[in-house]
Amino acid sequence: MAAEAGISRACLSKWTARYDADGEEGLIDRSSTPFARPTQLAPAVVDLIETWRREHKWTARQIARELGAAGHQASVATVGRWLVRLGINRRKDLDPDGSSNREVGTITTRFPGHMVHLDVKKVGRIPDGGGWRAHGHGSAQHKKSRAAKRAGARAGYVYLHSIIDGYSRLAYTEALPDEKAATTIAFYARARAFFAAHGITRIVRVITDNGSNYRARDFTRTVLATASRHQRTRPYTPRHNGKVERYQRILAEELLYAHAWNSEAERAAAITVWNIH
Repeated sequence: MAAEAGISRACLSKWTARYDADGEEGLIDRSSTPFARPTQLAPAVVDLIETWRREHKWTARQIARELGAAGHQASVATVGRWLVRLGINRRKDLDPDGSSNREVGTITTRFPGHMVHLDVKKVGRIPDGGGWRAHGHGSAQHKKSRAAKRAGARAGYVYLHSIIDGYSRLAYTEALPDEKAATTIAFYARARAFFAAHGITRIVRVITDNGSNYRARDFTRTVLATASRHQRTRPYTPRHNGKVERYQRILAEELLYAHAWNSEAERAAAITVWNIH
């Protein structure tokens, strides 16, 4: 039954136990938030942190010292995290009277090609004949692939290079064997040809993360030869490249894991169709 549903036996057992205990109400999604957080700061202590920050402009270290003197134990890192949550961690965001002057910036594209976003998604390669998603956990094919891994064989990964125009949301994806700079440069050239065929002949800004292939001098030189600017996002801040991140999630939900593929070639052919669907 688990194989037919495309889930593991442990997952099936969990949902069966929920149904036996609570009926259909047990099948409703539950919050993963814990019922109790013994180490979380009390609301009164959080209020002290905010008050001292706004009134005295104290640093996290000074606030942690004052909390210790008042009988509350909180590390500098904990105070710093609360300042971030409260939106008052940066001194320039506080006016002299303690009020916040922080303005949330927005990213606005003005025309097709103004900002294009690139990213790479790494997914597991599907063995010939299909993997466990097609045949289920514990199947003969699954056991065969696991035995091959123990013997030293590696299925490896496929790297999905994607580019999306921030204005029109026109997107293009290719399944490639690696994420090296030379591979990325070749993909970028084919993507520009795809965009040109759909009327986007001018690219102003190319936005990427800080992957080694995007930091390569050859890639930067190639981008600057065809666009006005190559912009890399802040490290560990994927939301700054959110358009392509959201596109990859749609790609995963509606294509990559929406069907049980029998081979990597079959999925690659489906990606080609996906580009023009």
